[in-house]
Amino acid sequence: MGVEPAAAVLPSVTRAVVLYSPGDLRLEQVPLPAPGPGDLVVRIRACGLCPGEAMDWYMARKAPLALGHEPVGEIIHAGPGVRGFAVGERVFVHHHAPCLRCARCRRGDFVHCVTWRRSRLHPGGVSEFAVVPSEIVRGDTLRLPAALDDDPATFIEPLACVVKSLRRGGLRPGASVLVIGLGVMGLLHVMLARRLGAGMVIGADRIPARLARARTAGADASVHVKEEADVPLAESVRTLTQGEGADLVIVGPGTTEAIESGFAAAAPGGTLVLFTPTPPDRRWALPVHDAYFREVRIVPSYSAGPDDTAEALRHLLDGLPVESLITHRLPLDAAAEGYRLVREAKDALKVVVRP
Repeated sequence: MGVEPAAAVLPSVTRAVVLYSPGDLRLEQVPLPAPGPGDLVVRIRACGLCPGEAMDWYMARKAPLALGHEPVGEIIHAGPGVRGFAVGERVFVHHHAPCLRCARCRRGDFVHCVTWRRSRLHPGGVSEFAVVPSEIVRGDTLRLPAALDDDPATFIEPLACVVKSLRRGGLRPGASVLVIGLGVMGLLHVMLARRLGAGMVIGADRIPARLARARTAGADASVHVKEEADVPLAESVRTLTQGEGADLVIVGPGTTEAIESGFAAAAPGGTLVLFTPTPPDRRWALPVHDAYFREVRIVPSYSAGPDDTAEALRHLLDGLPVESLITHRLPLDAAAEGYRLVREAKDALKVVVRP
């Protein structure tokens, strides 16, 4: 293991999609760093497009940036010191990985590890080739069984974020769950909450087609937020839950409006999970009086760690039907169009790019 055929010639450049500003994406030739000891080089077989990469305020401050962090790759080179991986194997590669040794890692706060923050895939997953640095090889790279095809395997990273969200939210069997925002991440919450034994699962969105998708994905009920503007979301949820409200509320949209609606819909003793950030200049006036006497917990959930990706892989191998969420499969040349579809958030759910 760890040695490719002597005749193998590693690429020094790769085509990759680079973001320069919101709406300005270019497919370019970019240099591929030479791999070092412990590194892998992978040929990208498929990569999902993340809705977060279409969040303009969030991405503008990172530009220029090669995109893509939901890749499935095939190993074409394993550097000296690599253990457990061989040339020709398919792998999931996380875009960040922790050191697994620091105090933050020991308490399970992997996304706050300095190594996690620093490490990254080069150049990104929406490319032909990528170098996986040794920290990620050791910390969060998973061999993919033959039973799992490339397209569903691109869900490992997004599903891991959902695994973490529901864990931090304290989901218990029989609990009522409200998911606000039924894009691909919201629908993954619906699917996984149902699989993990939630009682009633309610979806809320402004797009009728997504409400129908939620019911197919396992929601017991759905609320069309726009149509029921004269009836607050919280009132609709209480009606569906015999006056209680939802034990667990997942707020997908990064808006104070959605957060306020979710807080109002939470049951006494319930939990409000903030799954998406707001822009840094936005403020939510926390109703402290209500939060105190209703004892509503407010829990943010950011990204995912290696424990979450491993659990996500187990759910996929157990048959979680994520492929039903793929609406578009595109070649690398059409990746910019794929991101446009994700930004519009109309017809697209999960877009998968195959270089």
